[in-house]
Amino acid sequence: MQVPCVVVDRTAGEAARTALAEAGVLDDDHEIDVNDETLYLPVTDPDGVPAEFETTRRDLPAREGVTTPADLLGFDPSLERIGDLVIVDEDDADRASEIADAVLDADLPARAVLNRASKIKGECRVRDWDVLAVDDAATGDAADGVAASDLSPTETVHREYGHEFLLDLDAVYFSPRLATERHRVVEQIDSGEQVVDMFAGVGPFAIPAASRGADVVAVDLNETAVEYCRENARRNGVAESVTAIAGDVREVAADYADWADRLVMNLPHSAGDFLDTAVALAGDDCVIHYYDIQHEDDPFEPGIEAIRAAAEPTYDVTVETEHMVRSYAPHELNVCLDVRLTRKGSSSVSL
Repeated sequence: MQVPCVVVDRTAGEAARTALAEAGVLDDDHEIDVNDETLYLPVTDPDGVPAEFETTRRDLPAREGVTTPADLLGFDPSLERIGDLVIVDEDDADRASEIADAVLDADLPARAVLNRASKIKGECRVRDWDVLAVDDAATGDAADGVAASDLSPTETVHREYGHEFLLDLDAVYFSPRLATERHRVVEQIDSGEQVVDMFAGVGPFAIPAASRGADVVAVDLNETAVEYCRENARRNGVAESVTAIAGDVREVAADYADWADRLVMNLPHSAGDFLDTAVALAGDDCVIHYYDIQHEDDPFEPGIEAIRAAAEPTYDVTVETEHMVRSYAPHELNVCLDVRLTRKGSSSVSL
């Protein structure tokens, strides 16, 4: 039977599946098809597919004999997947426990089910978790010789666009929802660039950037996140290209003054506080990916004004892209500005 589907490269499959699930258009009633290095992911509504994906129609078989959590519960729970962990967000403890049991009883690959137990908090942006259920029989290979049974209930290996990231949700911040956005930025990077990721976490920007041939400095306040970043650089084969530094990027900047061809500023609630540091890091020709959260009535102008205030008159400021990443809260948007700084009087060639 021909059904609408999204066409993606096989290495992008998990990130695309997550994005489609977030958009509420992933079709669980049909099988995913694989043809060489291409995946065909079935969707329920082509009009609801995010704009970055290509859609087509293809003969896909209906799924048979697969039990989902919804089949067992009688309702469709809201679930998020990171690696082999399943995340729920329930205030009712009994309902959360019921969902967790259904996840493990269903035909859904899952090693543990976690419930969000707090909001994101602190400088390191971590949260508390309740471990609702663990599949003690999960003994599969988590990747790179790490057995799933060797990981804690909050630790996992997340795969994204051909890369894998070992992380512990109890100790670091990580959002799979930004996979498509990270890929958008990384695709702009050329071999030989010098990149500073100012708030790097476990390396989901830094490591793919290094894989494209960039020399990357990855900075983060969270020492545990930096340890994972170093390990992830090793397991993805780019350890020699990633310098991971634990500390405040404002204290590191003097060592890399005028160095960067590209800066990633993914700290949307407070990136503006670090714009003077970004300008100090920027070379003669530098692209900044500046993340912000603003009201939907004026999502871009506050960030543009802040960047101009920090960079002018030393640099000419050119806004190359105004990009809406996702809805963050009612009437608030998470946005990204791709902005080029060109030092006045410089003869450097654009990236």
